[in-house]
Order: sequence, then C-alpha cells, then structure tokens
Amino acid sequence: MQGVLFTLSTCLAFMGLVAWISYLKTRGEVSTRDGYFLAGRGLTGTFIAGSLLLTNLSAEQLIGLNGSAYGFNMTAMAWEITAGVAIIVMALVFLPRYLSGAFTTLPQFLEDRFDPGVRRLSALLFLLGYGLITIPSILYSGSLAVLRLFDVPTLLNVGFETALLLTIGVIGVVGACYAVFGGLRAVAVSDTINGIGLLIVGTLVPVFGLIALGNGSAMAGLETVLTVDTEKLNAIGSSEDPVPFGTLFTGMILANLFYWGTNQYVIQRTLGAQSLAQGQKGVLFSGFFKLLVPYFMMLPGIIAYHLYAGELKTIDLAYPALVADVLPVYLGGFFLAVLLGAVFSSFNSLLNSAATLFCLDIYQPLRKKHYSDEQLIRIAKVASIVIALFSFAAAPLLQYAPEGLWQVIRVFTGFYNIPIITLVLVGLFTRRVPAIAAKVVVVFHLVAYGLLQFVFDLSISFIHIYAILFVVEVSIMLLLGALYPAQAWQYPSRSVVDMTPWRFARPTAIILFAAIVVSYLLFSPIGLVGGLTAGFWGWTAVVLTIATLACLWCDRSWRQTHNASV
Repeated sequence: MQGVLFTLSTCLAFMGLVAWISYLKTRGEVSTRDGYFLAGRGLTGTFIAGSLLLTNLSAEQLIGLNGSAYGFNMTAMAWEITAGVAIIVMALVFLPRYLSGAFTTLPQFLEDRFDPGVRRLSALLFLLGYGLITIPSILYSGSLAVLRLFDVPTLLNVGFETALLLTIGVIGVVGACYAVFGGLRAVAVSDTINGIGLLIVGTLVPVFGLIALGNGSAMAGLETVLTVDTEKLNAIGSSEDPVPFGTLFTGMILANLFYWGTNQYVIQRTLGAQSLAQGQKGVLFSGFFKLLVPYFMMLPGIIAYHLYAGELKTIDLAYPALVADVLPVYLGGFFLAVLLGAVFSSFNSLLNSAATLFCLDIYQPLRKKHYSDEQLIRIAKVASIVIALFSFAAAPLLQYAPEGLWQVIRVFTGFYNIPIITLVLVGLFTRRVPAIAAKVVVVFHLVAYGLLQFVFDLSISFIHIYAILFVVEVSIMLLLGALYPAQAWQYPSRSVVDMTPWRFARPTAIILFAAIVVSYLLFSPIGLVGGLTAGFWGWTAVVLTIATLACLWCDRSWRQTHNASV
C-alpha cells in the first residue's frame, strides 16, 4: 500500500505540474475563435513537434508495437519509420498550401476546392471515424495499459470489467478537461511537456530491461539481443509477417500521407503555426522523433521475448510484464503520469479536432447563421462533452474485438483514410475535376472497401487494398473530370502568417529520408539480422554520401536564389 500511495502521489504531482504550466501558458488566449481552435496561430516549432509526437504516440503503440515485436519481429516499425516520408511531403508540399489559404480545417479546403456538400461529407467521415474507432481505441488502450501495469482490479477489489469502466471514466474526464476548457494551446503545451517525459521513460525501460536480461549488465543483455534469435530484429517482412515489405511502397505510403498530411487531429496544430518556417521546423523535427520508435517501442518487446518466451498468455502482455518487472518503484509514478499524458494527448487532441469539425464544418454551415467567437466556443465545448460521453460508452466494447486492438484500428481506419487522401491529392493537383466526382468516390469507397474487407475472402493484406482502391478512385475522379469538367479552380492566397520557408527545410528533409533508409538497412539481413556485414557499411556510406551531396546542392541553390532576390 505504501508503494501504491507513493506511485499515485508522484503521478499526481507531475500531472499537476503539467496542468499548472498549461494553465499559465493559456490564460486569456482561448476567448477567440482562432485562440480556441488554432492556438491563436502562434505555435512555434518546438510546441508543434512536441504535440505531434505525443498526439501520435499513445498506449496502443506502447502495447501494440512491443507486442508485435514480441510475437513476430520488427516489421511493424514500418507504421512509424516510413511516416517520415509522409512528414517530408507534409512539410514541403501540403503545409505551404494550407497556410497560404489560411484554412482552419481540412474540410474547409475541400469546400473551397469542390463545394459545401463535399465539406460536410468529409467532416462527417472524420467524425464517424473518430467517434466509432479512434477515440474509443485511445481510451480503451490507455485504460488497458493502466489496468495491466498497476493491477487496478486487485487494488480496488473489483472485477476486470468494472475496473476497466472506472479507468476509462477517469482518463476520459481528466483528458477532456484540457480540450474543453483549454483549447488547442493547452493541448500543445501539455503534449510538449509529456513528450519530454515519454522520451525519458522510453529510454529507461529498455535500459532496465537489458540490465535484467544481462543479469545486472546492460552490455550482456544487449549482446543477447544482438546474437540470439536475431531474426526478431528483421524489419523486412514476408507475406506472413504483420507488415509485408512490399506494402511500404503501396498502401503504407497512402495511409501515412493521410495521417500526417490530411488527418484533422494531426494537422490542426500545424495550421496553428506562427509562420511557415516554424510549421516546417515542427513537422520535420517530429520525423526525427519517429526514428526513435523502434528503440523504445519495439526493443522492449524483443527483450521481453528473451525473458518470457512462451510464458505470456497474449503478445499484448509483453510490455506491461516487462515494465512491472524491471522499472524501479520510485519511477512508477512518473511512468504512470507519462503514460496517462500520452493517452490524454491523443484523446484531447481528437476531442478538440472533432469539436472543431462539428462547429465549423457542419453546425455553422447548416444553420447558415453568423456566430460570435464566444458562441462558437460554447458550442464546441458542448460538442466535446457529447463526443466524450459517446466514446466512454463505445470504448469498453473493443475488449471483444477478436483480432486485437492494433489490427482493428488499422482495418477500420481504411473506411475514411483513402477517400480523404484521394480528394485532397486530386483537389490540389487538378483544376477541373468537379464536386460530383468527389461525392461519387466517397460513396464508392465505403461500399467497395466494406465488400473487399468483410465479404470477399481476399488473400492479400488490407494495406494493398488501400492502394488498389486509391488507384481506382483517382481514375474515377479524373475520368469524371474529363467528361464533366468544372470551371477552372484557382488556389486562394489569403495567408495571415509569414510564408517565408525555412532555409534548412530541404536539407533537413534529405537527412531525415537518409536516416529512414539507414534504419531499414540496420534492421535487415545485411544489418543486425545474423550480424552486421560489410554490405551494411557500404550501403550506409553510399546513402550518406548522396545525402551530403544533395544537402550541399540545396544550400547552393538557396544562396543563389537569395543573392538574386537581394
């Protein structure tokens, strides 16, 4: 009991510190529309990077990715590592266009490009996806992590389902407070502080795990990981693995482009950037944080494999078992606070974005009435509470998912990610495709994806289905554009922030891409699988040389352009 009280007190102390700092940073700044929904368009690169990191990383990654590494290998790191490619596209292609148009939401851009009907349809897709899958999964996975790591049923002397409901309620209520009362700035500030904590904990867990594996020596534990059953370190997946390697070049690209370039709850903090340069810094820096994911969200799973192989009932118990065994008692409260912070981050970000979509893209346009900033904020707060209550009811149902949480999220996200990225790409890079084409594609996708995923028994990965439908849907839109061309669309230029690009955006993007390639070389048969070979060092040298030359060329090009403008 003393240990439990110490853990809870240190947890509450850290959470209280985060809440106090967030309050100080948001006083008087959430009374306007832009202040509540876009943090007053004043977010710097540091807050954007920190918020993106913690919005993306939550309990389902901690449990799901480590479980995948424990049960299979490193192939699931593709969801995190290859996100860097989409992050580069977001920083260099999408973000300048979003900020130039001064858009508050993605559906607002789709209305500008197509018509109000497409805006409402895309907002409805987001809200259904968030309400039915994403928000409940965040609540469920976070609650499950807390239950397993701290044995809540035993502490409270209640059954598992009762403990789950109580934990979901507590996490949901506390997390909702940030989104309802603090707006996007409170979310971004708390995310940044908790993100620092997550990086600290993410480093400590594998270190303590290696010490336990090596009977007191971290180096001995690391030697075991690098020399015993090294196929666990392979990220080059076969058709039998969770993520076949071929999917990286088909549906994986599209899923990541949707998430990092068009998903409202992710891009909303970039739309609140102080300037284009600050936005590009934040987005690109978050890509480098993603490169750390294999080390603190998959390495613990491999350590757990060496410690508990064959002993755990399910692969999702790998990370909770390791943390419970190796993390010192004095760090328990800090770990719990960071874990809850990660859950709160994703949850309150989703609530804030869902409320934004409802108010600005559905409620206000349908009522056809002008609302003051105070009225809109009040409506947003009510919408947040309603959506939160709905999520509280839906979250416990995920415990009955037969294929596990990680697979459920990825499969069901397919109902709205591909049509959204299709509309955005065609909308951005064509001028005469009509609004009817967008509406046809959305309806077609919902029917086709449902049939291909749940009716027809296809022996291919759902990620490949993403790619197949994307090609078909782009073709449909282009065909309708050729048959029924609309009036040529002109991209709006109404930016309200400084649109000067960051000087080092392109060199940073090149370095990030090179780091992604080297990461795959490391976790491959020419890398750590079976021991490092001469081929690994040779290919790494080639990649780094090309990246260096490309950076030098970018710097020279910038100097020439700058001198010419001067």
